[in-house]
Amino acid sequence: MTTIERLDGWKASGVINEEQHALLSSYVRHERFSIFVELSALLYLGVLSIIAGLTWTFRDYIDRLGDVAILSILLILMTVAFGYCFIKTRPYSNDEVESPTFAFDYVLYFACLVFSSTLAFIQTRFTVFHGWDAHLLIASLVFGAIAYRFDNRFVLSLALSTLAGYLGLRFDLFDGLEDDQLRIMAMLYGAFLLGIGWLLHRSRIKRHFFDVFLQLGANAILLANAHGTIDGSNLYLLVLLLLSGASIALGLRYRRFAFVLYGTLYGYFGLTVRVLDLARSATFGLLWLVVTGTVVLLTLVVVARRFGRDEE
Repeated sequence: MTTIERLDGWKASGVINEEQHALLSSYVRHERFSIFVELSALLYLGVLSIIAGLTWTFRDYIDRLGDVAILSILLILMTVAFGYCFIKTRPYSNDEVESPTFAFDYVLYFACLVFSSTLAFIQTRFTVFHGWDAHLLIASLVFGAIAYRFDNRFVLSLALSTLAGYLGLRFDLFDGLEDDQLRIMAMLYGAFLLGIGWLLHRSRIKRHFFDVFLQLGANAILLANAHGTIDGSNLYLLVLLLLSGASIALGLRYRRFAFVLYGTLYGYFGLTVRVLDLARSATFGLLWLVVTGTVVLLTLVVVARRFGRDEE
C-alpha cells in the first residue's frame, strides 16, 4: 500500500480532514510550494549584512584606506546600483508597476542603504551638515522620491521611518519638551501619514502605497498612547482602548489581519500595564500574564487561520 493510499484511508475513516489530507498529499507527491516570502526576507537580510560588513570594514581600516578611498568606493557602489535600476526600470506610472527583474528590488534597497551610509560618512568625517537632523531629512526626501519613481513599498517604509527619526531628533533639541508633548507630536505624525496616504490614494497616485501609510500611521498613534499608559494616565488608556477597538473592528471588516493584530497587542499592553500597577501581589500579576496572554495568543491564531481560509 502506498503512502497516498494510506492517506486516502485515513481521510475516509475521519482520522484526518480534507485540509490535512491535501497538505500531506502535496508533501508526499513533492509538489512545489512557494517560499517567496522566506527567500525575500533572507535576501533583504543579505543586503543588510553586506552594508554592515562594509561599514565594519571601513571603520576598522579608515586610517589605512583614507577618506578619499572610502568615499570613492561608496560613490562607485551607489552609482553602479542606481545605474542598474535606472537602466532596468519601466516608465513611471501612477498605477502599480511590476519589478522588471527578480533582483531589481534588492539592488534598489542596496543603493538606498549605500546612499544613507555615504551621507553618514560625509557628516562624520567632514561635518557638512549642521547636525544629524539634516542628514536624516535629506535621506528621507530622497528615499521618498526613489520609492515613487521605482514603485517600491519597502523603500517608502524606509523613507517614512527615516522621517520619523528626523522628527524625533528635532523634538529632542527642545530641552523643555515634556513626554506628553512628544506623544502628541507622535500622534500628529501618525495622523499626518494617514492624511497624506488618504489624499494620494484619493488622487489615484500609487494607490497601493496606501497600506504603507496606514500601517506606519496607525502604529505611531497606537504606540504613543500605549507609552502614555506607562505613566498611569487613564486618558491615554481610554484613548488606546478606543483606538485598539477601532483597529480590530476595521481590520475584521476589511479583512486586514495586521490591524487586528495591532489593535489586540496594543490594547492588551495598555490593560496589562494598568492591571499590573493595581495588582497587590506578584502571584496575581503572574496569573494575569499567563492566563490572558494564552487567551490572546490562541484568539489571534484562530483569527489568523480564519483569515487564511477565507483567502483560499
